Amino acid sequence: MANIDNKLYEKSIKILKDLIAFKTISGENNSSLINYCEDILKNHGASSFKVFDENKKRVNLFATLKAKEPNGVEPIILSGHTDVVPISKGWSTDPFKAEIKGDKLYGRGSCDMKGFLACSLAFAEVFSNSNLSRDIHFSLTFDEETACIGAPLLIKELKKRNITNGICIVGEPTKMKIIDSHKGCYEYTTYFEGLAGHSSKPDEGVNAAEFATRYVNKLISLRKDLENRQLKDSIFDPPYSTLSIGGIFGGIAHNVIADKCHVNWETRPINKQDGLFLNEEIDKYASEQLLPEMKKIYTHSSIKKEIIGEIIGFNRVNDSKACEFVSSITGDNEREVVSFGTEAGLFQEIGISTVVCGPGSIEQAHKIDEFIELSEIKKCLFFLEGVKNKSIIN
Repeated sequence: MANIDNKLYEKSIKILKDLIAFKTISGENNSSLINYCEDILKNHGASSFKVFDENKKRVNLFATLKAKEPNGVEPIILSGHTDVVPISKGWSTDPFKAEIKGDKLYGRGSCDMKGFLACSLAFAEVFSNSNLSRDIHFSLTFDEETACIGAPLLIKELKKRNITNGICIVGEPTKMKIIDSHKGCYEYTTYFEGLAGHSSKPDEGVNAAEFATRYVNKLISLRKDLENRQLKDSIFDPPYSTLSIGGIFGGIAHNVIADKCHVNWETRPINKQDGLFLNEEIDKYASEQLLPEMKKIYTHSSIKKEIIGEIIGFNRVNDSKACEFVSSITGDNEREVVSFGTEAGLFQEIGISTVVCGPGSIEQAHKIDEFIELSEIKKCLFFLEGVKNKSIIN
């Protein structure tokens, strides 16, 4: 790997420390971080627009450094999410105050995925001072960690503005390896409302907890169907769509019939068909078997399924412009699949060739004392130098 300009490296570290200091936990206001990023990009000549949530508190940013001598080459999108997962007890450092120890930088989001954002923002000055032959876009989203709530709003706006071509690099932590596929991730909460009463007379109430339990048992039984639907030569591990129960919550006391209960659950389908199959089967069971039984006793009983988020999968493409572009810089032609979800499938769905490739290891993501190796920052900057070299007129 060639030597990286030390000032650029130090600038990346400074920006990363600043980004970590913003407590952008999923679901919370991220506007201060977005404003910080927008200022950096605007100072280097970028134009930008924002896409807000309905409460105007969480926001996506899309910024562009325009080509100085456009020659028809497809634009590059550097994409990352700004949110981080919540903090668990046990950190040895302040999770929102970045600290360098040895060859690692510690802090929440250092790996997932503010490291990539810091490198991209630091490199904006280099792009700006270069004779660009293509546009360089910067895409920053909110609430990726909670079923990609922010990105679909941005994608909708991109379609309106006819920004539907190019090469998108989603900088999730892959140790700068090429990831070209992952399963979808559909998250749901199903709510049960019945009729409370004394536990000594269970037939006079509608026990929401019991009906929720039967619902969960049905979901578990559908796991086998998902396994039987697996495709030949599946590239995933496990090679079929999975289903997981995240929690069952309900009831107020041992001697009270539970009138409310809810179930958190998710599925990771290898294709849309499996997601549709699972939802059709469980919805049919709820509406045709469980709910009629509940309403026999109490007509106001209900079962309502809330979609928390449905992240579409990221599909392997044999002739991927994005993968070939990254390979031409890194020299690594291998392509891998991952078990975690990203926003890549959303860009892919509107026709943008997409790859997942970024600094850091997913092994450190979401953990106590999250860190990124400093060498990964340098690898990312070296990669961005390659992006620049393939985006200028010599």
